[in-house]
Amino acid sequence: MKYFLIVLLAHFISNAQIKEGQLDLMPWPQKINLGAGTFALSKNFKVNITGNPNPRIFIGATNFLRRLDGRTGLFLEQAFLTKINEKPEAELQINCVRNGKIEINEDESYQLVVTSNKITINATTDLGALHGLETLLQLLQNSSTSYYFPVSTVSDFPRFTWRGLMIDAARHFQPVAVIKRNLDAMASMKMNVFHWHLADDQGWRIELKNHPKLTELASDGYFYSQEEIKNIVKYADDRGILVIPEIDVPGHASALLTAYPEIGSAIANGKVTYEVQRNSGIFNATLDPTNPKTYEILSSIFDEVSLLFSGSYFHIGGDENNGKEWNANPTIQKFKQDNNLMNNHDLQTYFNMKLIPMLKKHNKKLMGWEEIMTENMSKDAIIHAWRGTNEGQEAGGALVKAAKSGYNTVLSNGYYIDLLLGLETHYLNDPIPKKIILSPEEKARVLGGEAAMWSELVTPLNIDSRIWPRTAAIAERLWSSQEVTDMKSLRKRLKTISFRLEELGITHLRNKEVILRNISNNQDTQSLNNFSNLCEPLKNYKRNGGGKKYRMHSPLTLFADACNADAAQALDFSEAVSTYLDNKTVDNKRAVTNFFKKWVVMNNDLIALSANAPLIQPLLPLSQSLSDLSEQLLLVMNKKQTVNSTLMEDLLEKCNTRSPADVELAVYTSLKKLVEIN
Repeated sequence: MKYFLIVLLAHFISNAQIKEGQLDLMPWPQKINLGAGTFALSKNFKVNITGNPNPRIFIGATNFLRRLDGRTGLFLEQAFLTKINEKPEAELQINCVRNGKIEINEDESYQLVVTSNKITINATTDLGALHGLETLLQLLQNSSTSYYFPVSTVSDFPRFTWRGLMIDAARHFQPVAVIKRNLDAMASMKMNVFHWHLADDQGWRIELKNHPKLTELASDGYFYSQEEIKNIVKYADDRGILVIPEIDVPGHASALLTAYPEIGSAIANGKVTYEVQRNSGIFNATLDPTNPKTYEILSSIFDEVSLLFSGSYFHIGGDENNGKEWNANPTIQKFKQDNNLMNNHDLQTYFNMKLIPMLKKHNKKLMGWEEIMTENMSKDAIIHAWRGTNEGQEAGGALVKAAKSGYNTVLSNGYYIDLLLGLETHYLNDPIPKKIILSPEEKARVLGGEAAMWSELVTPLNIDSRIWPRTAAIAERLWSSQEVTDMKSLRKRLKTISFRLEELGITHLRNKEVILRNISNNQDTQSLNNFSNLCEPLKNYKRNGGGKKYRMHSPLTLFADACNADAAQALDFSEAVSTYLDNKTVDNKRAVTNFFKKWVVMNNDLIALSANAPLIQPLLPLSQSLSDLSEQLLLVMNKKQTVNSTLMEDLLEKCNTRSPADVELAVYTSLKKLVEIN
């Protein structure tokens, strides 16, 4: 009888028919065909590699096995892959034609074929094979007792060659462990460029043997040693990721000038000292482009930094130079006149052009934020578009202007994840919108995009929650077909992808509870968690208006740090309200009013918690306002009280006022709809 059940179960699994809508793949492949039947997993499952790949494929395939084993608990027998064709009989055969190079425009395509008794990944390079392994992991399905892969064929390649994430380690230092876990997460989402912001007004984060003063005077002791840098570059290389360093000049230079004030532009105005900044914002500290020693020091810095990074690109920043020190310096003004430089843009171009040969001798291409794009700037530079709109050249779209002007360009406008905007904002932001008309040559200059994680308001505790899972949606936008835009599908798939990121060490889910325990003084956190699922941190830098409230040493362990950009219950409430407004049945009304009842109880629980938790006090005004409006809407919707429009509008607006906790109620828009119809 037992044998019969096993055979019956195997027959059921082999004939299972998975549909595309059941798959949680991200980024969505260019082409996928699902067949009937499955490949059943057992502890005998093994992997074999053929061809002529880079040794990184052995690391990637071994990591694949460990992650697969972690999910299934099968105790897979194969341990580490170390050489070509060591398991010719293996069920998973990976063939890589050649060694992939960590550079832009490399072949990253792959074909994955799953049959009932064999799985094959064919790729031109090992980079494509690594992507194929990630897709295979995402294809994993299960019944009540076993795991399997659906019979399928996937043909896949990226839409854009530049799919990046920038992490700012200058404002708040991010330890090696943070960088590595995010590199793992990037690789799982088929991202291939890590942009490392290493110097700014608030800190210098890279050890230089020839310039020890930089870390001695301008790092507060938080920096990466050269060995750590090399280790991370190798770690990224093993995952198919290019690392690009950024040393921001000539502005954003407070830390650099703390060590070398003699090359600052303010030195001619009297005795001026520079210091590492403790606030965020834009500061005046700017290098002197007329001083030969400026280039002497920068050349020496670039020589040492360039040797640590194997890639072909070097980001020099170039943004937000307010020009105040240049304007106030008579020597600089005279230099401009003597050299027919009409304005500060021309002077900065002069400065930037001096950097190109410094980098070229190390086979590095200069990249900078869009401010470096001027009439006389070299067309070899890569323009990083970050502000304004991407609606077209007439509306100031730097990306479009750069492509039309002959520059290669990368988009970050719309991908600033530190703004804490919702998922849809990033997902529907296409580097080349359909209404933008570009020639084939101009389109080819749009290399792709980069999510930007500026770190004024993040520490190692909460940075992952600001990067993930929204960056997975950006990764899909940069990899998948332009036609893949269904938000419902995205949200459904992202639920699985989000929790799978924990397998790679990402802490965006688990660290929320750490913060809530701190706020609750180690009391029950359920009511706090419920409220956090209704609230979102203030967006667009409103939380730190003017960069003055939160300094670089201020606490980021508060309620706003536990809240995320897409409040989970706000989405559920919005759907319930929309359904009710479309059809006011008893059941649909009950679905809405149940939220109100929960919020009243939640507020009472928060008040009780606050008796022994001072950090809850800033939340109570907003929670009370939500509770008061909920009670009023309950009375009105249940016909127990006539509508008092003035009272309702007053209660509604109290739900829209800025909270001392630096959050906003994400349910406000849906509440407003209900108030307006009652």
